[in-house]
Amino acid sequence: MGKGDKKSKRGKIARGTSGVRRPRKKKKAVVVAPKAKAKKKTTPKATKAKK
Repeated sequence: MGKGDKKSKRGKIARGTSGVRRPRKKKKAVVVAPKAKAKKKTTPKATKAKK
């Protein structure tokens, strides 16, 4: 029972595999909040002074 044993947890870690002894971690569901619509800010246009 060691790194060469494919049935042991240490062997699974060494090989990088999963199974009964070393199950895969479940991925958390990503919840994305709906984005609020951005309001356009209107700024008054600056008028050039005529000379």
